[in-house]
Amino acid sequence: MIVRKAEQKIAELLKPVAGEDARTEAVFLLRASGFHSPYQELSETDAKLLEPLIERRLSGEPLQYVLGEWEFYGLPFYVDETVLIPRPDTERLAETALSLLSEDKRDVLDLCCGSGCIGITLAALGGAHVTAADISSDALSMTERNARRNGVSVRTVQSDLFDSVEGTFDLIVSNPPYLSQAEIDARDESLRFEPALALYGGKDGMDFYRRIAKDYRHFLRPGGALLLEIGYTQREAVEALFANSECIEDYGGRPRVIVVRNDD
Repeated sequence: MIVRKAEQKIAELLKPVAGEDARTEAVFLLRASGFHSPYQELSETDAKLLEPLIERRLSGEPLQYVLGEWEFYGLPFYVDETVLIPRPDTERLAETALSLLSEDKRDVLDLCCGSGCIGITLAALGGAHVTAADISSDALSMTERNARRNGVSVRTVQSDLFDSVEGTFDLIVSNPPYLSQAEIDARDESLRFEPALALYGGKDGMDFYRRIAKDYRHFLRPGGALLLEIGYTQREAVEALFANSECIEDYGGRPRVIVVRNDD
């Protein structure tokens, strides 16, 4: 059987979980297994090796975890169930942060770093000097793997928000947990594979923003900025916690990034 035929068969199998993206996902699975040409021959043994990947996807596991990697801002990142899957919405935060970097403003703290996708992007594309902090040792290990993969150096520190962080920074970037209890209870099947530690932001989803608002000034240099990803319903509540803030929308027109300037 040639790859093109296998692609059609796999897409049919994936329709219940992937819908209109089934064909695209079939291509991803085949390429991850080393099959790139549509006319490449696929042996019975090769087909058997694909079966566990297909079964994992049919169980509802996100494609990104099945593949073990995903792209963010054009860069490759390893991912597994210990970290959130990098999403296009978060690229808006990275893009905004890149625009604020300069020769004399390059020290960055990536708070709640997860896979490290934000901080590593700033290091790789903006020459930032990055400290990546997370409470999860597994997340920090993943950040270190991804830093090596992208050829950058990132300092990691295990910390519950700012608790073990030392020094001051020109930029602090964070995509903190911000789902409320109601959103956690109602989350779709794919989100159930992602770590609750990185999703749950307290009863109203605001716990981490309150804690960051309380402490961030001790770690942000004059002229610096704090950048926070938010849920699209959280703009007013988060802005109320921070003076000198502005909201950046994502490319879908939804509130996505709060930028807090430290002009003191």
